[in-house]
Amino acid sequence: MNFERHFADALDRLKAEGDYRIFADLERHRGAFPRATDHGTGRDVTVWCSNDYLGMGQHPAVLAAMHDAIDRVGAGAGGTRNISGTTHAHVALEAELADLHGKEAALLFTSGYVSNWAALGTLAARIPGCVVLSDAKNHASMIEGIRHSRAQKVIWAHNDLADLEAKLAALPADAPKLIAFESVYSMDGDIAPIEGICDLAERYGALTYLDEVHAVGLYGPRGGGVAEARGLMNRIDVIEGTLGKAFGVMGGYIAASAALCDFVRSFASGFIFTTALPPAVAAGACASVRHLKTSGAERAAHKARVAEVRARLDAAGIPHVPNPSHIIPVMVGDTVKCRYISDVLMREYGIYIQPINYPTVPKGTERLRITPSPVHAPGDVDRLVGALSELWTQCQLARRPMAAQ
Repeated sequence: MNFERHFADALDRLKAEGDYRIFADLERHRGAFPRATDHGTGRDVTVWCSNDYLGMGQHPAVLAAMHDAIDRVGAGAGGTRNISGTTHAHVALEAELADLHGKEAALLFTSGYVSNWAALGTLAARIPGCVVLSDAKNHASMIEGIRHSRAQKVIWAHNDLADLEAKLAALPADAPKLIAFESVYSMDGDIAPIEGICDLAERYGALTYLDEVHAVGLYGPRGGGVAEARGLMNRIDVIEGTLGKAFGVMGGYIAASAALCDFVRSFASGFIFTTALPPAVAAGACASVRHLKTSGAERAAHKARVAEVRARLDAAGIPHVPNPSHIIPVMVGDTVKCRYISDVLMREYGIYIQPINYPTVPKGTERLRITPSPVHAPGDVDRLVGALSELWTQCQLARRPMAAQ
């Protein structure tokens, strides 16, 4: 077999279909986010698609904590936590996260992807006869974790409580069950009916596993996520989150009972055999979590900016998915045009928004996923909406009357 030819042909097919991903070579400006330098063109751009939703990756308290940790303990963790990598920074961060979610314990991982893969994979594999009921739109990390467990999987229709109950009722009453779902779904921005899912879990004796990666830091009086905002954290068995989005740093975690966290710590290969997060990263994340527990200013400013962008898009007739979250999917519906708009925004307007195409979203639902932040200024909003309006006309895309929004 000609391996190189095989690789090249597969990539050529991706490019022909408009689904080939091109990375922008960006360098963020410390203290001036969302400004960044595009090293491909040498010009400055404004980032409109970052998951650093609150700009905490640039917050002085976070940067100071990371500098201090580097100065005190150096760069790396030294290995896996089982051998040489557990530091006080990890212990302190886990305590903060357990407190954030009102749980007995928390367990750190190197990313949100790994935390889902390792935790779900371990729980489903090591609970005898476990059946996992997975929402149809769960993230790839959850799907991979469930697949890795080799447990029986039942997919229920997205956010459909009636379908979930039908699937639960069809299973043997004594079968161990785990319901896996997200709070905020990152591509459409819709939010799960968490209370209804908890009701069903309690009725059918199922564990609940909630992915809050796009919600922690952003929702609730202390940034504990949608479950905190709705007063439901005590009804969730496992809350999974990330430190790489609203908290602005890196890492993933689960928060749950002490026994469950210790169980995952003791059996999850994705934890046992992975080098721990650098202490400086853990320290920075800890500072971010602590700050957002007591400061609501960032969340309030973020909510206001999201509302402003939505209103301005409505006024311009730019179609976007209405949802109750902070994610604004601007719908293009064409792979080639979505890629073209993204390229022109970057090249001619200095606006960076990655196109979201298949396989991340179904064909025909291609979009620009916009994530406003408190650090976007009113002038940034003017430039964004003006550029999109011009490109909508140029690409002959349909506009939506305000009454239909």
